[in-house]
Amino acid sequence: MGSIGYARVSTLEQNVDLQHAALRAAGCDRIFTDHGVSGTRASRPELDKLLDHLRAGDEVVVWKLDRLGRTTRNLLALIDDLEHRSVHFRSVTEGISTTGPMGRAMLTVMSAFAQLERDQLAERTRAGMAVAAEYGRKAGRREVTGDHAKVRRAQDLKAQELTPADIGKIIGASRATVYRYLSIGSNEPV
Repeated sequence: MGSIGYARVSTLEQNVDLQHAALRAAGCDRIFTDHGVSGTRASRPELDKLLDHLRAGDEVVVWKLDRLGRTTRNLLALIDDLEHRSVHFRSVTEGISTTGPMGRAMLTVMSAFAQLERDQLAERTRAGMAVAAEYGRKAGRREVTGDHAKVRRAQDLKAQELTPADIGKIIGASRATVYRYLSIGSNEPV
């Protein structure tokens, strides 16, 4: 019987050190971590292993509620499953524990607010994209068509056999932008 941590990051580039430090400080001896796994996915390999590992009397500890589940329905279903197995749940950041009725009530309320916040963000994003479309703007990365002088300069420097990194330093552009400049009007590899 012990405290077992669960950490998750959505992309492989994200770092779990902060979550691991908080979980160790909360008394977790073992931590299961999913890397590059969205919270909206039904199957998360390390979470599945954690759920298989649990025994009655254990406690699942997360850094924040959204690490365990992205939707209120998903989160509450997981917590219900834990309770039916006599496993407790604790969220370090929110200070919530299911060891009492007040903790369970707070968990439900906070999950609902987290879901509301995500829904509002998605709604604002859609509304902003619709307004932008009305004004003829489209979402996403802008096309490289602007500074024709920089495009010509980048192509001239490439002809002098400079590297894209050096070209970027000279013309004041990122390496990715230099690659786009060099690909304009050319079918040759950069």
